Amino acid sequence: AEARVVLMEMAAEQLKIPLDQLAVENGTIFSKKDKKQQITYAQLAKGKKIEKHLENKTPLKKAPNFKTINRSFNRTDALEKVTGKAMFAGDIHFPDMLYARILRPPAHDAKLISVDCSAAKNMADVVVVEEEKLVAVLHKYPDVAEKALAKIKAKYETPESKVDDKNIFDHLLSVAPEGDVAKEEGDLKTGETLAGTTFSEKYLDGYVAHAPIEPHTAVAKLENDKITVWASTQTPFGAKRSVAGALELPPENVRIITPFVGGGYGGKTNNPQVVEAARLAKLTGKPVMVAWTRAEEFFYDTFRPAAVVDIKSGITDSGKICFWDYHVYFAGERGSAHFYDIPHFQTVPHGSGWRGSPGSHPFGTGAWRAPANNTNTFARESQIEIMAAGAKMDPVEFRLKNLKDKKVIGVLKAAADKFGWTPAAAPSGRGYGIACGFDAGTFVATIVEVAVDKQTGHVEVKRVVCAQDMGLIINPQGAKLQMEGCITMGMGYALSEDIHFKGGQVLDLNFDSYEIPRFSSLPKIELVFIDSDDPNAQGGGEPAIITMGGAIANAIFDAAGARLHQMPMTQERVKSALNRG
Repeated sequence: AEARVVLMEMAAEQLKIPLDQLAVENGTIFSKKDKKQQITYAQLAKGKKIEKHLENKTPLKKAPNFKTINRSFNRTDALEKVTGKAMFAGDIHFPDMLYARILRPPAHDAKLISVDCSAAKNMADVVVVEEEKLVAVLHKYPDVAEKALAKIKAKYETPESKVDDKNIFDHLLSVAPEGDVAKEEGDLKTGETLAGTTFSEKYLDGYVAHAPIEPHTAVAKLENDKITVWASTQTPFGAKRSVAGALELPPENVRIITPFVGGGYGGKTNNPQVVEAARLAKLTGKPVMVAWTRAEEFFYDTFRPAAVVDIKSGITDSGKICFWDYHVYFAGERGSAHFYDIPHFQTVPHGSGWRGSPGSHPFGTGAWRAPANNTNTFARESQIEIMAAGAKMDPVEFRLKNLKDKKVIGVLKAAADKFGWTPAAAPSGRGYGIACGFDAGTFVATIVEVAVDKQTGHVEVKRVVCAQDMGLIINPQGAKLQMEGCITMGMGYALSEDIHFKGGQVLDLNFDSYEIPRFSSLPKIELVFIDSDDPNAQGGGEPAIITMGGAIANAIFDAAGARLHQMPMTQERVKSALNRG
C-alpha cells in the first residue's frame, strides 16, 4: 500500500495532476477526469530501484473495496492435475537413467552383519553399489532392479524388544521426563475444594502414518561438479543442505527442483530419498531415480507420535468448571492450552513432542498435519463432554456456560445453528457430537452425526458441520477445499489409521491393513465461514482436522453410551466399549 502511494505521488508529479484526482487500475495510474492522461508503474519505475518513505501511515483498503481478495478462484494447477499433465518427481526421465533399489533392514533397530551381492553382480547390466551402509542395485528397468535386489543375501542382528503397539503407552509413561508447566493460573488445591464432582481420565493416541499417494521420490543428475535433484519434498532448502553435506559440495553447486508433490502432511521434510539419489548418481555417474515402494514409505515414514493425555478436572454443583489439571506426554504442546473459563488450572507437557527423544519411540516420529493438536483436542473435548454428562447438561449449553471467549462462542453457535441443534443431555441416542478447537490463529467448531452398529461396533459418520473464524478469507473456494480435506483426513486418524509394530519392525506396509477413508465412507459436509471483524488472514490448512477425533468420540457416546478413550476408535474398540457398558 505504501509503494502504491509512492508511485502515485511520482505520477502526480509527472502528469502534473493533483494526487487526489488520480486513480489506479491494473498497474496504470490515470486522471479521474480524463483516463487518456495516464502512466504505468513500469514507465515510472524504468527498471530502477526506488526508495522513498511516506511521512504519514498509509491507509489500507477496506474489505468491501477488494477486487481479488475474498473472491473464489479455482487452483491454477487444477487442469494439469485432473488431465494427468502435472509432472511429479517420478515423471522425470533421462535416456541413460538408472532405477535404484536399496537394501533395507527388517526392523529399525536391526544391524547388518554380512551381505553377499555376488548373484546380483552376475546379472547383465545391473550396477551394484556397496558404500558404507548403502547397498543398492541399479538398472535401466525398475523391475530388473527389483529382481537383482531379491538376489542379495543379507544377515541382520535384531535386538529383542518388548515394546509393541499394545504396551507402548505404558512404555511412554515409564520413560517420560518431568513436565514443564506451560501455563497456569489460580491454585489447583483451591479449585478441588470447590468441586462437587471430579473427573480423572486418561486418553491414548497411537502412531499414524502420513500415507501420501505419492511415495518419497527423487531423481538426481550430476554434471561435472554440479548436481540437480528433482525431489518430492516439502523442504527444498533443507534438501539442498543435506545433499551439499553428503556429497561435500558447496551449496551453490546443488540445485533442488520441486515438481508437484503428491501429498506430504509433514512427512516429506527429512529428504532421505534425496540424499540416496544424489549419492548414487555420484557413485554411478548416471542420472538415478530413487522411488520408495509403498512398503518402504510405511517403514521409513516419520509417524505422528503415540501419546498419552492425563486430565483431572472438576465442576461445581452448578456446572461450572472449577479446576483443570492437564498433562500431555510426547504429543507436544500445540493445542494443549484450553480456552474455557477455568479459574484454577495448569497445563504441563512432558517429553519433546513430535520430534521425539532418545528411548521414547522405536522409530522416527515427526510433524503430522496440525502436530499435537489432534491428540490434545481429542482429549480436551472428550473431557469437556464427560463433565457435561456428569452435570446432566446439554453439551452446547455446558460449553457456553464455561466460555467467555467471543470467537469460540461465535463458531460454536454458528455450527449449532447450521446443524439445527436442539438441547439434550448425552447420551441422547441421537449420535451427535461436538468439539471446539484453535489452531493457526483460527477458531473452529465441529458437530458430527454418527450411527453406531451395536452388534459390530462399526461407526458411520453421516453428517459433519464445521464452522471457522479465520479472519479475512483470501480465497473462500480454497478455504472450503482445505476444510473438506481436513474433515476427510480427520476421519482416518479418528476411526481407522493405526500403525501396528513390534519393536522396530513395522507391521503395516500397505493399504490392505492400514485403512484410510474412502469416497464411499464420506459424510455430508456443510461448512460455515464466520463474517469476522479480524482484518488479518489466519491459517486454514489445518484447523478443521483437529476437532474430528473429539467430535466423533462424543457422537459415539451420545449414540450408544460408550466412551472411547483411545484413537483410532476402531470397530473392535467400539465393540469392547459397548460390552463394558
